[in-house]
Amino acid sequence: MVNSTDILNTVAEIIAEVVGVDPALVTTEKSFVNDLDIDSLALVEMNIVIEDRFDLKIPDERVADLTTVGDMVSYIAEHR
Repeated sequence: MVNSTDILNTVAEIIAEVVGVDPALVTTEKSFVNDLDIDSLALVEMNIVIEDRFDLKIPDERVADLTTVGDMVSYIAEHR
């Protein structure tokens, strides 16, 4: 079973790959837009990679609710 720390580390790696943010700066409290400066295009790309890596689908109507790294980690933990 994958725990939240493993999910966080993987999400941090994906953010580093997509937008070049140092994975060490990615914590659950960080907002994708306000803290990590991820624009809407990069968010879409990041979500696609997350869906592929975790083998899940994030419905479009839920994406807008996932504003922080912690929101994403929780969503992945609940839906994989």
